[in-house]
Amino acid sequence: MSGVARRRFGWLVATFLLLSMAVLLSLAVGSRAVAPSVVWDALLHGGDSADAQVVRSLRVPRTVIGVMVGAALAVAGTVLQGVTRNPIAEPGILGISQGASMGVVCAIAFLGVHSLTGYVWYAFVGAGVAAVLIYAVASSGRGGASPVKLALAGAAMNAFLASLISAILTTDARALDEFRFWDVGSISGRDATIAGQVWPFLLAGLLLVLAMARGLDALALGDDIARGLGRNVALLRATGALGATVLTGAAVAAAGPIAFIGLAVPHMARALVGPGHRWLLPVAALLGPVMVLLADVLGRVVVRPAEVPVAVMTALAGVPFLIVLVRRKAVAA
Repeated sequence: MSGVARRRFGWLVATFLLLSMAVLLSLAVGSRAVAPSVVWDALLHGGDSADAQVVRSLRVPRTVIGVMVGAALAVAGTVLQGVTRNPIAEPGILGISQGASMGVVCAIAFLGVHSLTGYVWYAFVGAGVAAVLIYAVASSGRGGASPVKLALAGAAMNAFLASLISAILTTDARALDEFRFWDVGSISGRDATIAGQVWPFLLAGLLLVLAMARGLDALALGDDIARGLGRNVALLRATGALGATVLTGAAVAAAGPIAFIGLAVPHMARALVGPGHRWLLPVAALLGPVMVLLADVLGRVVVRPAEVPVAVMTALAGVPFLIVLVRRKAVAA
């Protein structure tokens, strides 16, 4: 193993250890603090104590969903940045998350769906429809779905769907009241049923994008070079968009829209292991849950006994990150 490979493997192990620590914190910290030894005993040996019940029935599902959502958003952001060659691309900016929100709004306002487990499927369908429309618009005309056209089509779709959502909610107070609790973005109150509904899509999306890691490396060199290397550029972009849509749909369906994970984590992972997607994707998949779980833990304690939703905490951390990114010219073309 070369020195570069050893360094990358070392960062992969380090991020796995960070994730393990974040999981332990998520299980132990909250409005009711639980000792790590009690957490371990509750997981391995059960128990009927109040602390054991809190860990198993509330915090384990919450932590599992946090891991799933963090990995999905981070990998989706990494893929979208690779496919569009746009360093600020992420599911929220490109309109896929807004499509999921549109699906939930329609479910509440027109179809009488009023439960988190019911929202999942409509959010997933909404994300898929939005992604198809974005790709269709970007593919029309000369040049096909170029990176610039994908970014512009995504931004336009994001604004269009946001307007539609506002129009529906301003004329339906009941739908607004229900939607705002989902739209804030949180992993609190989610149970194992939701995890069971979304994990097949998460697994399918991860396998799809991991299989195209070499293709993403080729796209990073430019369309002409990628074609010279024997790659089908249009197919790579379509496959990447599909994988990112599946991951985003699963994440947003489970927890609502959570910003900046898909934007920030790929840059962090790239700083650790470089641009090669065979290393970048696994490291991002580990760093994403770390960010989500740490933000969730912080949200539990800053205004204890109340909680701040995880999406609020990631946004508070993400805005300074984006400012630093711009100031360092890391997003230069």
